[in-house]
Amino acid sequence: MELYTDRLILRDLTCDDFADMQAYASVYENVKYTSWGPNTDAETRAFLQEAEAHAKATPRMHYDFAIVLRDTGRMIGSDGIYLSESGEEGMLGWTIHRDFWGQGYGTEQAHALLRFGFETLKLHRIYADCFAENHGSYRVMEHCGMRREAHFIKNCAFETPAGRIWMDGYLYAMLAEEWEAKG
Repeated sequence: MELYTDRLILRDLTCDDFADMQAYASVYENVKYTSWGPNTDAETRAFLQEAEAHAKATPRMHYDFAIVLRDTGRMIGSDGIYLSESGEEGMLGWTIHRDFWGQGYGTEQAHALLRFGFETLKLHRIYADCFAENHGSYRVMEHCGMRREAHFIKNCAFETPAGRIWMDGYLYAMLAEEWEAKG
């Protein structure tokens, strides 16, 4: 499966993406706002194996994509949309290599996932969450027209090089009717 934007291709992840994914998944700065990582080689390999298995599942409930630059073919991150048990809601997630932050790729890939979720999968609601300190992530959600539904106080334990800390989190969402109204 592939989704296209002006500058990106979102395509199913495969085990062949190991080196490209490990280039960012193993680096603390790239994953400091995620609930996982930095990954060992074994963790990245296991994730890619799961992604391949999810792609073959019927019905498909998890869509894990490589984020690839159209002009060079370079993989710069990964993203996904993960359906609820009912198949009526989806959760977005993404990680982009820090060398590509601040260039609009986050907004472009998130918009493509929203379009796919609402127009192809016919979801009722799509949501995403992030740490409150992750300005880049919540700005992506805001640029895509998602609205903040919640601010959770110290709801996520987070491992840092200095030790475990608790951080606030934001929850953003959009309904199908809001997507349609955006036109």
